[in-house]
Amino acid sequence: MKFETTDSQKTTDELNNEIQAATDIEDYLTKNKENMLTCCLSEHLNMLLSQKGISRADVVRGSLLDRAYVYQIFSGEKNPSRDKLLAIAFGLCLSDTETQKMLKLSGNRELYARDERDTLILFALQHKKTILETNDLLFSHRLTTLGLTNE
Repeated sequence: MKFETTDSQKTTDELNNEIQAATDIEDYLTKNKENMLTCCLSEHLNMLLSQKGISRADVVRGSLLDRAYVYQIFSGEKNPSRDKLLAIAFGLCLSDTETQKMLKLSGNRELYARDERDTLILFALQHKKTILETNDLLFSHRLTTLGLTNE
């Protein structure tokens, strides 16, 4: 299942406007079925693994998370925190856009440019920093780092 925006996909604002104008929710859902996020987090993460051509072991190394925990997330056994997902984003070498989609799909708050910690993480993602480089940046600003250091 792909999550890239195509010409036929509507923006969130467009969908919100249509919901507001809708008189029949079933009609709205039928018309906008292709715009809905329908897969679960583990399916999405496994799709990203396939797209990126990397292994779960690569994600473990790149995320600084415990191997068993990462495998449980990918199998759907564990529901990770926002910070664990951010660590996984570095393990998967995700872009900032891919990371935002993953956070949104998981029900977590997206990275917010007005939040200092989120800004540093966005900067790191946009500049293709590793999690170690990102943690150095976070640590230098006296902010919580990602990976095994927080549960």
